[in-house]
Amino acid sequence: MHKIALYPGTFDPITNGHYDIIERGIRLFDEVIVAVAESRDKRPMFTLEERVEMTKLAVAHLERVRVVGFDNLTVELANTLDATVLIRGLRAVSDFEFELQLGYLNNSLDPKIETVYLMPKLKHAFISSSIVRNLLKFNGKTEHLLPAPVQDVIWSMKSCTLPEATPCT
Repeated sequence: MHKIALYPGTFDPITNGHYDIIERGIRLFDEVIVAVAESRDKRPMFTLEERVEMTKLAVAHLERVRVVGFDNLTVELANTLDATVLIRGLRAVSDFEFELQLGYLNNSLDPKIETVYLMPKLKHAFISSSIVRNLLKFNGKTEHLLPAPVQDVIWSMKSCTLPEATPCT
């Protein structure tokens, strides 16, 4: 039986912590689909298209990983893609309560959906996309926080000033 896991998130931008979770996921499942959410309510710094492209670049060399963009319920997307497992990352105890509620919600919407919680390696546990976005606003060092292809794309966006909560164009 082909076991497909869906790893949903905003990935604004994808970080080394996210990448670590993806690598762990492909050791556990036959296929991991990284699902990049539109997330208009979060007012992402990068457009959905930019985030999908950066994520594709970050995982291009990994087998059994696909990247899709989406703007619907995660459970609906999982059903469309035949995924029965959702992967969620936990960095700290503070993530746990929200993630647990989300896992219960998704299971209440579709009892066939299970959620698996994975922790990144300790060296990545402090990394969040919001920390990276704050550093980017001030041209701070992010090389140790982002996959190299993502770092390259972000710094090559010469016309993009990366203002807070404004999509790049």
